[in-house]
Amino acid sequence: MRVLTIGLAVVAAWSRFRGPNGGGVAETGALPAEFGKEKNLVWRTALPAGFSSPVVGERCVYLTAYEGPKGWTLCVDKVTGKEIWRADGFALKEKYRSVNTPVSPTPVTDGRNVYVFFEAAGLISYDAEGKERWRRELGPFTNPYGMANSPVLVGDLLILQADQDVGSYLLAVSAKDGTVRWKTMRPEANHGYSTPVVWQDQIIVSGSYEVAAYSVKTGAKVWWVEGMAWQAKSTPVIDGGLLFVHSWMAGLNELVKMPEGKSWAQFLGELDKNTDGRIGKDEAPEKEMARLWFLFDLDGTGFIEQKDYEIIQARQTAKNGLFAIRMGGKGNVTAKAVVWKAEKQLPNIPSPLLYRGVLYILKEGGILTAYEPATGKVLKQGRVEGALDGYFASPVAADGKLFLAAQSGKVAVVNAGAEWTVAGVNDLDEETWATPAIDSAHLYVRTQRALYCFGLQ
Repeated sequence: MRVLTIGLAVVAAWSRFRGPNGGGVAETGALPAEFGKEKNLVWRTALPAGFSSPVVGERCVYLTAYEGPKGWTLCVDKVTGKEIWRADGFALKEKYRSVNTPVSPTPVTDGRNVYVFFEAAGLISYDAEGKERWRRELGPFTNPYGMANSPVLVGDLLILQADQDVGSYLLAVSAKDGTVRWKTMRPEANHGYSTPVVWQDQIIVSGSYEVAAYSVKTGAKVWWVEGMAWQAKSTPVIDGGLLFVHSWMAGLNELVKMPEGKSWAQFLGELDKNTDGRIGKDEAPEKEMARLWFLFDLDGTGFIEQKDYEIIQARQTAKNGLFAIRMGGKGNVTAKAVVWKAEKQLPNIPSPLLYRGVLYILKEGGILTAYEPATGKVLKQGRVEGALDGYFASPVAADGKLFLAAQSGKVAVVNAGAEWTVAGVNDLDEETWATPAIDSAHLYVRTQRALYCFGLQ
């Protein structure tokens, strides 16, 4: 298995969410442009559902999955597709929210051992035979949509970004036994779904209102850049000393008519009918706010209080954008670190992709934009014909091709370049949320029904 060094870590080629340092690129050999259930299929293995992505170890493709109240970590032989083991992870005590799955975070592996994060159980490590090595209970979490941040390995540390509406933190535990090495609170962060990347001896974290760097050794916050949206979903990508990250979230005023320019005292004075110093659901100014109450009652007390209102107002003024950031320095480096910013045709979820000197952004509906990384100049923008669909998976690349997995199960193959072209669209006809993996000249695509392995036949 090919390995590479990232910062302090030596990791397998596609060992974490989006492969090497979250970049989505792994040049391991030629890959087919045409594939499907009867073409260039190496194997197909039926699986329970889950939004998490596959990662590849020495022997196994690791995944997490769930059915009903139970969730597992699975090891699938990467050569034959045979399920080798399935280890228990959790059993839910109540029905899980429908907008997510309880197994959305992607595992990470050091090649043999695998590490997973389950919202219902915390961090767990299994050995190559599926035996539980250790478990670190975490939660409960204050995230209205459930958790989706994936853990990453940096040297002998397992690091988790746990962003939520109350009590966000960055956590480092020993990969050997799960003991806590450090924990850094992130009071500015609301719920988000980004996974960190590594630069030198720092963890780069995309979160609410800012991108920040933390020391791998101590967890101390080193530098940060302000101006991001209030909810982070995508994973940043790195090229040398430049960081590319996009941050987008619809404003609450697109969902509900929000008060503008009003202080807490004014807002309270207009709506607090029972004068108890807070706003209850029955005092909401419109039905839609009451229906989406979880977006306003951030700490789950049942009321909008002053701290909730201040966060809501901050969310209203947050800005969306695609940023190129020069990394390094100390403290707030916003004024000098932002190289360029783009504000149009930004995706909600898919992460950026930097491949062979071109930066790509994939927007829902199948709109693909290519940028010049150094300047932010748009090189080409167009629709991925044949796959004009919703996209939750992030694009990945190898062998001169981009692979874009749409929600419907259509996987578009795009010839990379400033003047990219669509080579073809392969329809698996199965709902797909997971980002594909690439390893040893094979493409692994996880749908809600199965794991596929494709390769040139």
